[in-house]
Amino acid sequence: MEHVNVHSQQRTPWVVGVSGASGTPYAAAVLRGLLAAGESVDLVVSRASRLTLLDETGIAFRDAHWQDDLRAWLARGADGKPHAFDVDTRDVRHWAAGDLSAGPSSGSYPVKGMLIVPASTACVAGVALGLSKDLLQRAASVTLKERRKLVVAVRETPLNGQTLRHLVTLDEAGAVVLPASPAFYAGATHIQDLVDFVAGRVLDAAGVPHGLYRRWEGELGGSRGD
Repeated sequence: MEHVNVHSQQRTPWVVGVSGASGTPYAAAVLRGLLAAGESVDLVVSRASRLTLLDETGIAFRDAHWQDDLRAWLARGADGKPHAFDVDTRDVRHWAAGDLSAGPSSGSYPVKGMLIVPASTACVAGVALGLSKDLLQRAASVTLKERRKLVVAVRETPLNGQTLRHLVTLDEAGAVVLPASPAFYAGATHIQDLVDFVAGRVLDAAGVPHGLYRRWEGELGGSRGD
């Protein structure tokens, strides 16, 4: 009997969790970067993040129409212009935030790791304490217990002592704590450049190749081209 190598056919995505913090353009840029790199994505959009997405973009993310809503979201630039990007979303799988029987809730479900972009302080606390109150938190807990890559792009300022302690807990558990802090040495001239810098740093932490920002090459003023 011929044996089939199921591993060669296995889809191994990145789980992307979007929490309710301000910063949905960061999530969109990370998703575009992953898809451009040929990566598969399992998407979890929390209930709170849907309110943020509606407020920041005017897009209502609906479970029954998630494909259309995702395409509209990823096509939108950080400056609010629609149809700024052309994105193929066919390799995205969406899981409802309340579905605790979803694939990413189990360690036996094959994934490369998880990126939480943006991560609210409530999300940080839930993951650090292992609350697993929704699929986003449960998937993050599973990622940590399976010793997979977890990148937490926290988006809040200022940070109080409690949140800082939670972030230290995540760091000690093996997560990469990555504040959503844009840099200016890459020669940003538009808001999208600043967003793409943070998204690029998230992808750097995940080991996913991209061309989202100009890297530092040791030359002062090199980004200005003068």
